[in-house]
Amino acid sequence: MIVGFPPGGPTDTVARIAAERLSLSFGQPVVIENRPGGAGGTTGYKAVAAAAADGYTLLSTAAAMTISPALYKNVGYDPIKSFAPVAMVGSSSQILLVNAALPVKSVSELVAYAKASPGRVHFGSPGYGTQPHLSGEFLKLRAGADIVHVPYRGSAPAFTDLLAGQIQMIFDAGPALPLIESGKIRALAVTSEGRNRNLPDVPTMIESGFPGFVTRYWNGVVAPAGTPDDIVSKLSAAINEGLKSPDMQASLAKIGLEPTPIPPHAFAAFIAAETQRWATVVKEAGIKVD
Repeated sequence: MIVGFPPGGPTDTVARIAAERLSLSFGQPVVIENRPGGAGGTTGYKAVAAAAADGYTLLSTAAAMTISPALYKNVGYDPIKSFAPVAMVGSSSQILLVNAALPVKSVSELVAYAKASPGRVHFGSPGYGTQPHLSGEFLKLRAGADIVHVPYRGSAPAFTDLLAGQIQMIFDAGPALPLIESGKIRALAVTSEGRNRNLPDVPTMIESGFPGFVTRYWNGVVAPAGTPDDIVSKLSAAINEGLKSPDMQASLAKIGLEPTPIPPHAFAAFIAAETQRWATVVKEAGIKVD
C-alpha cells in the first residue's frame, strides 16, 4: 500500500489501520511504502496509477487526490479514470471557527460583518491549495464577501494566530474541540450533511443558509484502474467489515475520523463529485499555483 506522504500523518495512519485489517482478513502481510513528493502526494498517486491492476498494489488516498488536478498542471493521473475505488475508510466534517472576540455568533452574522468591513476579515489555512483553504474560498464565493486568505505551514501556527486574533476565522478541526469547550474560539457551523455528534448545538452550513455546502476530510483506499471487480469487492468487503470492529473504530477516533463504510460504486460517485466540486471552486475563485 503506497502512501504519497511521509510517515506519521493522517493518510499514513489510515493506511496502517487499513493494512492491518487486510492482513488479518487475508493472512498475508501488507507492506506500507511511503513515497512523499510532488504537490499533494502526486508521486504516490502516479505510482499507483501506473501499477499493475492485479490487486497487489493499493493507494491510501485523501482529499488531495481530487484537489491537485485542478491546481497543478500534469499531475500524472486522473482521479476518476486512473483508479478503482475500494473503500472510504473514514471521514469527518470541518468546523467553521472564529476568534472568540469577533462579534459574530452565526454564519449569517459573520457574512454581514465581512461585507460591512471588506478585507478586514482574514481566514487562515494549513497551506495554499489545502481543503481548508478551498473551503474558505467556497464560502467567499457563496457569500459574495471580501475575506482575505492567509496561508500557513500547517494547522498549528494557523490556530496560534486564530487564538491571538491575528486572523479571524478558519475551516479546520485539528485541536478545535478543547479550544471550543474552553471558550477560546467559537464554532459557527460544521460542514457535514448532519450535525457533528461532538458539537450537537452547532448548526450545519446547510442549516446556516448555504444549501449544498458540504465538505469533508476523508481517507480511503483505491487500486489501479482496471483491477478486476471481484478483487475490488473482496478488498472492499474486508475493510468495510473491519470498520464494524471496536478496535478499528477506536483507532480512527484517535485521529478524529468516523468509520465510513460505503460500497465501491458509492465511493466512486463521491470521488467524481469531489473532483468536480473543487475544480469549480478553483476556477471560479481564480486560484493559481506557480
